[in-house]
Amino acid sequence: MEAGTISRLLQPMKQSSNPSNFSSNSSMFCPRTRLMPACHVSHGGREMNPTEQELSLVLSSENKKSSVFGGSSLHRPVHKRDPVGKTFCSVGAYTYPGSIAESPSQTTEEKIGVLLLNLGGPDTLHDVQPFLFNLFADPDIIRLPRLFRFLQRPLAQLISVLRAPKSKEGYAAIGGGSPLRKITDEQASALKMALETKEVPANVYVAMRYWHPFTEEAVHQIKRDGITKLVVLPLYPQYSISTTGSSVRALQNIFKDDSYLSRLPVAIIESWYQRQGYIKSMADLIEKELHNFSNPEEVMIFFSAHGVPVSYVEDAGDPYRDQMEECISLIMNELKARGTNNHHTLAYQSRVGPVQWLKPYTDEVLVELGKKGVKSLLAVPVSFVSEHIETLEEIDMEYKELALESGIENWGRVPALNCTSSFITDLADAVIEVLPSAMAMSTSSGAEEEVDNDPMQYFIKMLFGSLLAFVFLFSPKMVSAFRKNIL
Repeated sequence: MEAGTISRLLQPMKQSSNPSNFSSNSSMFCPRTRLMPACHVSHGGREMNPTEQELSLVLSSENKKSSVFGGSSLHRPVHKRDPVGKTFCSVGAYTYPGSIAESPSQTTEEKIGVLLLNLGGPDTLHDVQPFLFNLFADPDIIRLPRLFRFLQRPLAQLISVLRAPKSKEGYAAIGGGSPLRKITDEQASALKMALETKEVPANVYVAMRYWHPFTEEAVHQIKRDGITKLVVLPLYPQYSISTTGSSVRALQNIFKDDSYLSRLPVAIIESWYQRQGYIKSMADLIEKELHNFSNPEEVMIFFSAHGVPVSYVEDAGDPYRDQMEECISLIMNELKARGTNNHHTLAYQSRVGPVQWLKPYTDEVLVELGKKGVKSLLAVPVSFVSEHIETLEEIDMEYKELALESGIENWGRVPALNCTSSFITDLADAVIEVLPSAMAMSTSSGAEEEVDNDPMQYFIKMLFGSLLAFVFLFSPKMVSAFRKNIL
């Protein structure tokens, strides 16, 4: 993630951000598939023909073997023979302007849309502070108890202003801004081409969570283009509350109040780390980089994943850690099947704030490996599919320097997948597989929203929340922790 995700500063409450709760509060069907800026790479509301019905039944039967949004049972991917070994990135955006349709059912021609979800990043150094504000204002990033939620935006403003100078240094070191939008544009173009090759023409849109093009911008273009069936594809291999969960919730909030969008058939690919196209593409990149070492068999494969607060996993049921561990296991099994038997380890990077994050921490493990005599290390940014600040600055600069200082002599890093052809091809397959399962999104509001609308309860929460927040936020202990861990 760009800029590092910050957890809640206060003790969490169990919220609907648990992936399992999405399925109970929304009728949007989000199958766990086997897989995968304003960029509009463009080309529903009709009855399925017999062939589609049969495919839908097959997918439905398979999905019964696994739960929706975070279940523990994962069905395995179908092995495909995909072209590997080269990458392609078609730069540019394809836009197909159209009039706004009142309802997908009024459209006789099916128009498929694919919405890529990503975090976003500042384009220039001037954008850093407002980007950070958008990040920290998200209740899935700083998860305040409901009593304190009125402090979300003031707290986000404070943190963003204080952290901006340090963050600007990082972005300046990689050229003055994030490359994430450009790369995501290229992935969108490549995905459109891959779908056309498979005779499934589609408009591909990019929605960034915290910077342009925002989700609202992409959704507006989807309406203008008269899309009749939409596949939502988060560019995060593993599901987390703070990434896919936050982006999907933002999308749901937009859809539920719009008469056109609320009836639009939508399918969400919530995670795709177990797809063979992804696993084989990662294995290909690792094998290629290992050959750059003089003694490839002696290299330690060091998987570095973005961390999340432990409370997300233990209190809110985030499946991220389990999915990450399984992902590593699948990649290593693929490598072993090819005859690569290197030792490996997994650590988590980018922790911020005065709370416990998933362990082990990347910086601490690098020091330990140096003390144990490891001389050759290959870093693998496993939770990222695009180059951005946490690969180009945090891994390539900070962690490389730490590793060399700790006694590691030979350092290498696997590049992000970006537009690797086998990876993009598998994303196209994922889109095609999930299309028959698209369903309209629910417009009903949950019980939690109804409680928040009670005027008396809201007044009581505001009164006591203000008092408690004042005491807590301005206590010497809190101020000290804030300066030490967040700044």
